[in-house]
Amino acid sequence: MSERRLGIIMNGVTGRMGKNQHLIRSILEIMNAGGLELADGSRVMPDPILVGRDGGRVGALAREHGLGRWTNDLDAAISNPDDTLFFDAATTQARAGLLGKAISAGKDIYCEKPAADSLSGAHKVYKMAKAAGVKHGVVQDKLWLPGIRKLKYLIDAGFFGRILSVRGEFGYWVFEGDLQPAQRPSWNYRKDQGGGIILDMLCHWRYLLDNTFGAVQAVSCLGATHIPTRWDEQNQPYEADTDDAAYATFQLDGGIVAHFNSSWCTRVRRDDLLTLHVDGTHGSAVAGLRRCRTQARVNTPMPVWNPDIPPAMDYGDGWEEVPDTVDYDNAFKAQWELFIRHLYDEGPFPWDLLAGARGVQLAELGLQSWAERRWLDIPDLEA
Repeated sequence: MSERRLGIIMNGVTGRMGKNQHLIRSILEIMNAGGLELADGSRVMPDPILVGRDGGRVGALAREHGLGRWTNDLDAAISNPDDTLFFDAATTQARAGLLGKAISAGKDIYCEKPAADSLSGAHKVYKMAKAAGVKHGVVQDKLWLPGIRKLKYLIDAGFFGRILSVRGEFGYWVFEGDLQPAQRPSWNYRKDQGGGIILDMLCHWRYLLDNTFGAVQAVSCLGATHIPTRWDEQNQPYEADTDDAAYATFQLDGGIVAHFNSSWCTRVRRDDLLTLHVDGTHGSAVAGLRRCRTQARVNTPMPVWNPDIPPAMDYGDGWEEVPDTVDYDNAFKAQWELFIRHLYDEGPFPWDLLAGARGVQLAELGLQSWAERRWLDIPDLEA
């Protein structure tokens, strides 16, 4: 059995997502499994070079995981013809420029979302990749979460009948940094560094809605900066001048109404950090990251409104759990494997830089809707 080497320039792997989800739980897992087997019986073995601005940190990360290749010279890494795939999980503001540099060097592209901090930047790198003939993809990990896959299974099986609405609740309390250390970096709350929950999360909701329920046709969004002062990594107070919560309503194909609350200023009293409640004419479902529960039309009880007495029923009863009928792999690893197969011409990969640009488009329109206090239609984004 032959082995094919895939040299991957992994930029931004000292950050939380780049290290945990992409390096440790995806690429290293594929390597530890002996590579990814292709249809012809050969195996693709990733050979990553870790790239970061802090040579000490990136070198320590490489040694911790037994990797011999690392550098703080990104230009030198991109210029190496033996490494053909460029992956970026560093700051959003720098992404478009780095992707453009890698595309100009002939690299295939895989990157975190948002694909850029502006629609013009995201669309530009897509057009560059298309013109260069390189393959490209954007991380859209929530599509491979077990809870979302179960929802898609229910939709494909016709469980809901006609879907009426989707309600999404996402987020948790991010500590301000004075009494307890913040769980997210300070740049998330600084506008000039590409922060803001609308840019971050509406990119997610675009691909989640488009691929699961129906194409997004229009948006109405209200943002907020609920916590105006936070403390940074040096324990110094700073002005948080961008949105830390967003309340958005979307109109989808088929008349479906979707509403998503996204917040770093909420305390969780629900099944999971992300929950989706889907109502249809024949049934409803509530899905989290891993679990999904349903209530069919024939099992729907008849609540009686009477505020003068305690509730007569437990509204959590009567919901049935969708069983695990398959083994669910890590969502990031699942998409990595699909993209690697795509690199070797084993199947299409629709989650490309154009899909990434659509996410940025929705975020920009969400910000515009907030500023202008009105609904906005979603124009077609030409390929």
